[in-house]
Amino acid sequence: MTEAPSKTVDLVIADKSPLVRAGLSALFKGDERFSLIEVLSDGRDFLDAVARSPFDIGIIGWDMPTVHGRNILRTLRERENAPKIVVYTGNAAPDVPRQVIQLGGAGFCPKGEPPERILETVILVSKGRMVFPFIDLSHRETDPFDTLTARERELLAGLAEGLTNNEIAGGLDISLNTVKFHLKNLYGKLSVNNRAQAVAWFLKHTEGR
Repeated sequence: MTEAPSKTVDLVIADKSPLVRAGLSALFKGDERFSLIEVLSDGRDFLDAVARSPFDIGIIGWDMPTVHGRNILRTLRERENAPKIVVYTGNAAPDVPRQVIQLGGAGFCPKGEPPERILETVILVSKGRMVFPFIDLSHRETDPFDTLTARERELLAGLAEGLTNNEIAGGLDISLNTVKFHLKNLYGKLSVNNRAQAVAWFLKHTEGR
């Protein structure tokens, strides 16, 4: 059993999913080791919370609206007395934990883990530990392009050609909702927030190949 911290751990949670926010709120409010300060829905609000008042640990999603998780970590690296960050995500891209640790995150917990795992992760981080799944740092970084499916690569090429979602759907003979689903996964794997950033990533990537 993880030893309890000597004081209550002040938390701020930020996640785009209402269900995740509700679940985490209930989990941490029901545990006297924690004091839940705020529950937010996007990255910009989280950075505003950091600027307003100090707290111990932030639990954030990776694919966040307005400010992506990786950009939250980059911003906090430049801030003195920033909270420690635990990334809690359903993004299955294998390189995400590596990015989190390289950007100064203190912990990583997949959303598929049992609820007690995120509690344990936060407690350990509050005690100065870093909590991550095994990462073989002797290997080169995974190229995000290698994690894309064939369909996601087709969509990325369509974006680079300036096609609209409707044009992509018609060209690939799939529904508009399917296009949106694939684009959401695509943005997550490339750690971008929108089609313009995805196109910029694609152009930079293809120039280097």
